[in-house]
Amino acid sequence: MPNRVLPTTVVGSCVQPAWLVDRENLRSRLPPRVRAREMWKLAEADLEEAQDAATLAAIRDMERAGVDIVSDGEIRRESYSNRFATALEGIDADRPGTALDRTGHPNPVPRITGKIRRVRAIEVRDAEFLVSSTRQQTKITLPGPFTMLQQAQNDHYPSAEAAAMDYADAVHEEIRALFAAGVDMVQLDEPYLQARPEEAKKYAVRAINRALEGVTGTTIVHVCFGYAHIVHQRPEGYSFLPQLDAVSADVVSIEAAQPNLDLSILRELPSKRVMLGVISLGDPDVETPEVVASRLRRALAVLPPERLLVAPDCGMKYLARNVAFGKLEAMVRGTAIVRSELAR
Repeated sequence: MPNRVLPTTVVGSCVQPAWLVDRENLRSRLPPRVRAREMWKLAEADLEEAQDAATLAAIRDMERAGVDIVSDGEIRRESYSNRFATALEGIDADRPGTALDRTGHPNPVPRITGKIRRVRAIEVRDAEFLVSSTRQQTKITLPGPFTMLQQAQNDHYPSAEAAAMDYADAVHEEIRALFAAGVDMVQLDEPYLQARPEEAKKYAVRAINRALEGVTGTTIVHVCFGYAHIVHQRPEGYSFLPQLDAVSADVVSIEAAQPNLDLSILRELPSKRVMLGVISLGDPDVETPEVVASRLRRALAVLPPERLLVAPDCGMKYLARNVAFGKLEAMVRGTAIVRSELAR
């Protein structure tokens, strides 16, 4: 964790350039749970080199904006989850299943036909590329075990919990490999904790803790209300938040800006640091630094600064690149205002 107060970071995705992905395809569909190779504009033989170049551009954008902890921007992914979820053994990649998305619409999903196993490194090269490309602290994201199960059709396991635990074991192995590759933080994306709270209460915390068991690096669990581009209605609060104080992650990341949350809810996480969303992704206008500062001041009325990290609400992939950059820059400048106030 950076030594400076109120370290800034991103949740995960940055903007994939139009020369790399078909952005009309991206914006016109639900986030893909199975592979969506039709999203890429380049031939398979040229794709890795192009993804590396776009990843480097995303890293440089984060650095230019002044972000303290940078990610790889998830540039190589068709969605935050499908790159990892479809690479596991036990998945029939050729005959997908169907599950309801959090919007209530059916979506093709990985179909579980055997024991879930991680049989190869999946995001380790991504992590190595990130670490070698920046002097900033680094973070890589993974889909969490509960969310991956909600985005799958289980045709193998006798119970959902049994499947979630094998997903957790696969995530655990990847987490350890990512830290061995040199990243400073690993984040588990678990948006379906909010989307399916009753199911989550049955076994999600156990699955997340199994994925994090024995891990020594800084870990984060992210929960949100879904991409603003896809999910337009925001509830007034979280249906699965106090339970996250029992996860073994160091940090809980929450969306807070767009829903204008009552930040007294932060008291429901007494043992955690909180990565607070201060940038709304539902608003196409770039916030002023003072708007960001005011959101941070509200949080500081509840938590001390050493327990806060600063981030956008969620991934930024659906925004225009200039808007995403402007929002990151406003986030950094607004945080600097509050740091100066704290220093005085």
